Amino acid sequence: MKNEMLRNIAIIAHVDHGKTSLVNELLKQGNVFRDNQVVEDRVMDSNDIEKERGITILSKNTSCEYKGVKINIIDTPGHADFGGEVERVLKMVDGVLLVVDAYEGTMPQTRFVLEKALSLGLKVVVVVNKIDKPDARVLEVQDEVLELLMDLDANDEQLNSPFVFASARHGIASTDPNAQGVNFVPLFETILSHIPAPEGDADAPARMLISSAEQNDYVGRLAIGKVESGTFKVNDSIVVCNYFDNNKMVKGKIVQLFTVNGLKREQTKEVSVGDICCIAGIGDTMIGDTICASERVEPLEFVKIAEPSVEMTFLVNDSPFAGKEGKYVTSRHLRDRLYKEAVKDLSLRVSDGETSESFTVCGRGEMHLSILIENMRRDGYEFQVSNPRVRFKEIDGKKCEPIDVLTVDVPADSVGTIMNKMGIRKGELISMSPKGSRMKMEFYIPERGLFGFKSELLTDTKGEGIMGSVFYDYEPYKGEIDSREYGSLIAFENGESVTYGLFNAQDRGDLFIGAGVPVYGGMIIGQNPKGEDLVVNVCKTKHLSNCRSSGSDEALRLVPIRVLSLEDCIEFLAPDEYLEVTPKSIRMRKKILDHTMRMRERGKLLRGEVTVD
Repeated sequence: MKNEMLRNIAIIAHVDHGKTSLVNELLKQGNVFRDNQVVEDRVMDSNDIEKERGITILSKNTSCEYKGVKINIIDTPGHADFGGEVERVLKMVDGVLLVVDAYEGTMPQTRFVLEKALSLGLKVVVVVNKIDKPDARVLEVQDEVLELLMDLDANDEQLNSPFVFASARHGIASTDPNAQGVNFVPLFETILSHIPAPEGDADAPARMLISSAEQNDYVGRLAIGKVESGTFKVNDSIVVCNYFDNNKMVKGKIVQLFTVNGLKREQTKEVSVGDICCIAGIGDTMIGDTICASERVEPLEFVKIAEPSVEMTFLVNDSPFAGKEGKYVTSRHLRDRLYKEAVKDLSLRVSDGETSESFTVCGRGEMHLSILIENMRRDGYEFQVSNPRVRFKEIDGKKCEPIDVLTVDVPADSVGTIMNKMGIRKGELISMSPKGSRMKMEFYIPERGLFGFKSELLTDTKGEGIMGSVFYDYEPYKGEIDSREYGSLIAFENGESVTYGLFNAQDRGDLFIGAGVPVYGGMIIGQNPKGEDLVVNVCKTKHLSNCRSSGSDEALRLVPIRVLSLEDCIEFLAPDEYLEVTPKSIRMRKKILDHTMRMRERGKLLRGEVTVD
């Protein structure tokens, strides 16, 4: 049986190709808002960090209506680090809108998400977005998408996927690349004609795979998914089971049922085949579990989420400033929060560390882990983290490491610089293609070679460089990469930074702090371009005497400081450094704060008496 009054679609694309803007316009023209209602940009980005950074982090459900047909829409993240969010929601839909920028064309994440959609047999509608750009390459991008479909071994039906040419910003779409659209009607019509209606046996016992989960303060845990068969009703007895865990059998009762209508959740009495719904009242549920009617307990298979490839160590803060700014500071608080995050985010792996106060957290990339750190500090947690490291594997007796496909789009005069940087970072050129005055290059590169590269790219290209990467495969270890060409400026003693001390230190490198900032011995206060660590005394005050010399009263002028974001700090860290994170501050420090002990350990390292990972 098909439910012809329903369509379930996901919007997938590379980052910044216009998914959330497209959803905004679908909602506007799908009569979700009143005619006089003020609608903010990127209405689906409800998270504070999403609004600040202009990126989508979590997959979210919404719906609109066209010609009486309800269209359930899932807006997904575009950044490769949040690919797990895309993988888990594709089981809820019957088709996808693949959004591609009319200038940038196919990028690494475009390939990743399209490959996942094709492997599940989903129908694809290709939306070439931003056709209003002055440098748009509409026909070339169309050819790039067709080449990508062939590379991914798409079947004949998938190769014949329809193309829609749109400008989400102006709310227009057309099926003809040479015709100017008027509204989104051509896109709505293509969705109804090409994306199949959900089908299933409405008379069979009810089953639903949990693809997402939330915690609600009023009704407890919410299990979100698509009903595969049968009908769920309020007060029904159900059993929660898992395809990979035969021992899991949790009995429960449906307390409340919700469906998504526009941007709101509405309570309902029953849901049937094809409905995307939220079930409340079941405590012990996880993403990947199956909710079944009690008369037939048979779990559904869940898509395998790709393994994380980057890890960091999270520790209890033990700096001299520990416990002054955070609300949750103990190992118990840190452990509880990290393990709860691992339940919600399937791309995250958490395990106990070498000590009772440390934990190993594995994620998809630096941004994935930095968003976790930022969320925790905003919730009042105080802790410290190590530098990011890749996870090695042993395959056929050989040490192997994760390799990424990196796409770089830079001005033509920056190509030589980028090629040089890629050589240092063990990058291997795959292809080069000119795009007007710019050059698009693809590389195979060890994932550890990408640490700290984004800031260098922006510096080398004067802010014009664009990059994107996605995991490719594990390959034999490529050798040592020494991409850190700078050292740290380290505070000598505890105290407060003063202008006189900073004035004398600024000639040694770039400073990260100004006057009047509390510091402690071993804290990193700047960058030394000469490649070695240097201890400076920023608390030093001018020696006073009863003699007055010419020019002594002139004001000391400080060079503007370099302000580092959380990601900048993570990229900066060396293996012997920690990042101290509190709700109010982020500070970098050496693992060994005492200068004499630090030099002693360095001597042992040089003599080969100790080793580092």
